[in-house]
Amino acid sequence: MTVNDPIRVLLVDDESIVRRGLKATIDWARYNMQVVADAPNGQKGWEAFLEFKPEVIITDIVMPEMDGIELARRVKRQCPNAKVLLLSCHRDFEYAQQGIAIGASGYLLKTSFEDEELDFFLSKFKDELSAAMKAVEVMPHDDRDRWDASFYAWLCGFRNEFRSELLSRWNEHWSWMNEPHEVYLAKLFPSGGSAELGRDQASSNPASQAHLLWEEVAGQFKQEYKQDGFLEMVPCGADRCFYMVSQKEGQKLEHVLKEWKHRNADFYWSRSAPIQGMEAWLQTVTMLHQEAELEKRFELRTYSWPETITLAVRLTADNLREPWSVSDLAHRVGLSRSHFSTLFKKVTGENYVSFLYRMRLKTAKNLLSNTPMTLQEVAEQIGMVDGKYLSKWFKRCCGMTPTQFRNGQKAE
Repeated sequence: MTVNDPIRVLLVDDESIVRRGLKATIDWARYNMQVVADAPNGQKGWEAFLEFKPEVIITDIVMPEMDGIELARRVKRQCPNAKVLLLSCHRDFEYAQQGIAIGASGYLLKTSFEDEELDFFLSKFKDELSAAMKAVEVMPHDDRDRWDASFYAWLCGFRNEFRSELLSRWNEHWSWMNEPHEVYLAKLFPSGGSAELGRDQASSNPASQAHLLWEEVAGQFKQEYKQDGFLEMVPCGADRCFYMVSQKEGQKLEHVLKEWKHRNADFYWSRSAPIQGMEAWLQTVTMLHQEAELEKRFELRTYSWPETITLAVRLTADNLREPWSVSDLAHRVGLSRSHFSTLFKKVTGENYVSFLYRMRLKTAKNLLSNTPMTLQEVAEQIGMVDGKYLSKWFKRCCGMTPTQFRNGQKAE
C-alpha cells in the first residue's frame, strides 16, 4: 500500500443484508477506501484477511465458526497496525470490552448507531493510516536506511516486501543466526531529564541522537571485543534498536549495555532466550516490539523486573475492566498476598492499587481523546462502577471533568 492507494476494507457479518447494506450505503471513496472482500463468518473472514491484507476490518461479534473477538485477536497479532471496528446487535459490553482489550479501535451497535459515529471511525482510520504511510514512504536512498525503514513498517503491521528482503539478507549475511543467538531490544524512554546520547550533542533531532547512540553501542562492543562478524543492529523507529549477537557473545554485549545504562538513565533493554532460525527471529522481534509498546504506553520499565511482577502487570494491562484485587492477582502469578505486595512495592516503587489506578487513568484519557465513547462506556472499559463515579474520580485526579478533558483534546 502507498499513500495514494485506496485503503482496503474487509466486511465480516453472518447477515448478508448487513454486508450488502454497508457496501452500498457508505461512500467509501470519501474515505479513500475500497471494500476488497466480505465474509459470512469469522473463519472465512480470517481467510479473506490473509488473502487481501486489508487495513480496515469491520466485523460482527457474534458469528458461527469463529466469532469477531477471535478474528480481531488474530488480525491484531498478525498486523498490529490494522484497524478493527466491531459491530454488535445488542449492548453487550463484555464482548466489546474483550475487543478493546486486544486492540480493536471501537465498536458500534448495528441496530442504533448514527452515521456520525461511523464517519468518526472511518475518518480517523483514514487519517491515521495515511499519516503512517507518509512516514514510511519518506525513506532515505541509502540501502541500509531503506531496509531499516522497511523492517519498522513491517513491525507496525504494513504488508510490504520485508520478508522477501529478509530472506535475501539472511542467506547472504545472517546465516550465522541459524545457530543459537540472542536478540536484544535497546530502548530510549525519556523520563524528563537530558540524556547523554553520544559524543555529538548538537543535534536537536531526537531520532538522529538516538541513532548516534545505537552506533556508539555497537562500535564500543566491536572495539572492546574485536568482534565483527557476529553482531548486527537494526534501528526500530525513533527510540529503539535491535541487536543480534551469537549466544557465546551475549554476556559481552550485556556488559556494554550496562555501561551505557550508567551513563544514561533513560536507557533500557530487553532480551530473548537463545533462538535460532529466521522464523524464530521474526516471532521474537515481534514479541519484544509489542512488549516495548506496552511499556511505552504505561511508562513501565520491566527490563529488570522479576517474571512474576512482569506477568502481573501484563495481566492487568490486558484486562483493566476486571475488578482486580491484590489477592486475586497474587494467586494468578503464584505468590502469597503478602509476598506479592512486598515484592511489587519494592520493584515498581508503588503499591499495586496505586499502580492499577494509574493505568486506568491513562487508558481513560486515551479513550476520551480518541473515541466517541460515553462516560458509562469508558467506565466499563477500565473496570469502574459507572460514569458518575468515573467523573468524580477523574476530576479528583486531573482537576477537571472527563468532558472538559475531552473538549480540551479536541481543541488541540
